[in-house]
Amino acid sequence: MRKILNIEYGAVHATYWMTYAIIGSFASAFLLGRGYSNSEIGVILAVGSVVAVFLQPVLADIADRSKKISLIGLTQIVTVGMMVFTALSFIMQRATIALSVVFVMLVAWDTALQPLFNSLAFKLEESGHKIKFGINRAMGSLSYSILCSFLGALTEKAGTQILPVTSEVVLIMMFVTLWIVKKHFRRACAVHEAEQTAVGLHQKGEMAEEDLKESLSPADAAEDINFGRFIKRNKLFVAVSIGVVGLFFSNSVFNNFMLQIVQNVGGDGGDMGRILSLMAMLEIPALFLFDIIHSRISCKTLLKIGAVSFFMKILCAYIADSVTMVYIAQLFQPAAFGIFLPAMVCFIDEIMDKGEAVKGQSLYTIMTTVGTIFATLIGGKILDAGGASELLLVSTLITGAGAILIICVVGRVKNKKIY
Repeated sequence: MRKILNIEYGAVHATYWMTYAIIGSFASAFLLGRGYSNSEIGVILAVGSVVAVFLQPVLADIADRSKKISLIGLTQIVTVGMMVFTALSFIMQRATIALSVVFVMLVAWDTALQPLFNSLAFKLEESGHKIKFGINRAMGSLSYSILCSFLGALTEKAGTQILPVTSEVVLIMMFVTLWIVKKHFRRACAVHEAEQTAVGLHQKGEMAEEDLKESLSPADAAEDINFGRFIKRNKLFVAVSIGVVGLFFSNSVFNNFMLQIVQNVGGDGGDMGRILSLMAMLEIPALFLFDIIHSRISCKTLLKIGAVSFFMKILCAYIADSVTMVYIAQLFQPAAFGIFLPAMVCFIDEIMDKGEAVKGQSLYTIMTTVGTIFATLIGGKILDAGGASELLLVSTLITGAGAILIICVVGRVKNKKIY
């Protein structure tokens, strides 16, 4: 059952990051095809991210406290909503207020899913089986890489109308995968509880048959705190998260404006797809090996390494004078996103009190979203006013500030979890 749950959790990440490739990384291509300007695209993506900032703590509270809606059930509801908005984006052919609203909601719901899927790894471990987050997240990078490479060439030939069609297919796959995970998780929990009972280790909080039905919900006997109190209790973590804003400013610039960046140095849509694919492919070894790396190097040190790597990546892109140099800049991706993401997920799990994990993951994602908001809103305007070179310069300065903050603060955060 352990292998089955790990494979299925990997499939969840695979389908999620394929939707992210379409809705996030190919957003500019899709919206440009519908007649939007760079500034208008930036506003749409920024508003979608703003909505996600308010949506994420609400979903985190539901996931942490609701006894009626399970964590997986919540992600399925969000997935169905995305199916509806994706279908509407296919129907709407021109730049209108209605299409803008639809795409804002797509961005918001897609962003809101990320912390829920990260937290799902630790929820699945309640079945008594170890979930290898790094390896499973690598499946997301692999699927993202393959799809970006495919879509880059396909949109050049068939146009951007293929994007919502592809997204709808992937979302259906994700919904079915979540349904299968829910079924097997319940079965694994039942077996695990029976084994505990048999050896006399069944403790307080025993799952009754009625409780088992809702065992996918993160609500448990943990201390019930709201998001505001969580912030006050974890001030140093909040400071680290503010540094994350700077790192993901540049990450968002790459993801959302790669087409404009490569065109600035003589590239095209095909180069965009290949570079995005390369970025994801380079993450995979780091993600696969993360458990081994983490056993030798602490999460705090890995976060510092990742922060420096984010800065070096955007700096190299800024000084690039050819498409080849933009490709070379991606060589920092394994130590940047490939190490930083799983290190942050594990770091949060190590420092959070019981019952705070989903809120910690949510705050982290909120801050990455804030970085996206600034990058897309400011980025679109800088592109129209000055071009890609100016955007990369601003990104380099902001990312450098974020890296310095993380390096200075992360070592001061104390572990709270008691093992």
